[in-house]
Amino acid sequence: MFECISKMLERPQLFQETKVPFWNDKYISKQMLKAHLDPDFNGASRKLPFIELSVNWIKETIPPADYAALLDLGCGPGLYAERFARAGFQVTGVDFSEGSIDYARDSAKRSGLDIRYIYHDYLDLELNRCFDFITMIYCDYGALSERKRRTVMQTMYHHLKLGGRVLLDVFSMEKYKAFREGNTWELNPGGGFWREQGYVVLNRYSKFTEDVTLEQIAVLSERDTAVYYLWNQYFTMETLEREAVQCGFRVSGVYGDVAGRVYDGTGDTIAVLLEKL
Repeated sequence: MFECISKMLERPQLFQETKVPFWNDKYISKQMLKAHLDPDFNGASRKLPFIELSVNWIKETIPPADYAALLDLGCGPGLYAERFARAGFQVTGVDFSEGSIDYARDSAKRSGLDIRYIYHDYLDLELNRCFDFITMIYCDYGALSERKRRTVMQTMYHHLKLGGRVLLDVFSMEKYKAFREGNTWELNPGGGFWREQGYVVLNRYSKFTEDVTLEQIAVLSERDTAVYYLWNQYFTMETLEREAVQCGFRVSGVYGDVAGRVYDGTGDTIAVLLEKL
C-alpha cells in the first residue's frame, strides 16, 4: 500500500494530463454539476450575484446590438449563456462535460431560450461559422498547457469575425503568491465528491514552477485508485498580452475581473478584451 500511495504522489511532468477524464465520469460529473449550480459555492462557477453583475457589465461594454453572435467556450450548465441570451445575444455554448450540456439544454428548453449547445472539446473545434463575440470565463485558459493555450487562442481567432472581440480571464501572480503549499487527507466512509462509496483522498498542493501550481489528488477506495491533476498557470498582464498578440489579437481593454473592476495589479484575476485585426 505504501508503494502504491508513493507512486500516486510522484511528481508528474509539467501539465501532465489526468488519465481518466473525470469531468465525464458518470458519478463525478454529477457532483461537478451540483457544485456549478450551488449559488453559495465559488469553486466551480462564480456566485450568482457576481454572474449577474458580470453579465450587466458585459452587455454594456459589448452591446448585443453590435455583437449579436456570441460563442461561450466552457459554458458548463449555462449559467452565463442563459443570461447572455436574455440580454439579447444569439448564444452558442460549447463544453466537454456531457452532463453539463444535457442540463443546459434542458434548462434552456424549460426557460424558452433559443440557445445552441454543443458537446465538444473546444481544443478540437470547427463550427464552420464566425462570431462577433467569444467568451472564456472563470480562468479556464490557465488550466491549459502552453501548447493547448495557443491552440484555443488560435481557435478563437479562427471563429471570430474581423473586428470581433474576445473576453477571457486568468489568475494573476497575486493569486499565485497567496497559494499555500501543503498536504492534506480526508476519510470519507459514506462517499463524497470523488466516489459514491467510501474512500480516502490525499491532496498535495505545490508551486510546481515560478508561475504554475498543481493540486494533485490521490483517491483510494476498495474498488479502485486514481490520481487527478488540477493545474493552474498564473499571468502578468505582459505574459497574457504576449500570448494574445502572438495569435494576431490586439488587447483593447484590461480589467480586474469580468465584471469590469478597474485593473490595479492587486487582484486575484486579470480580464482582457481582445480584438481581431
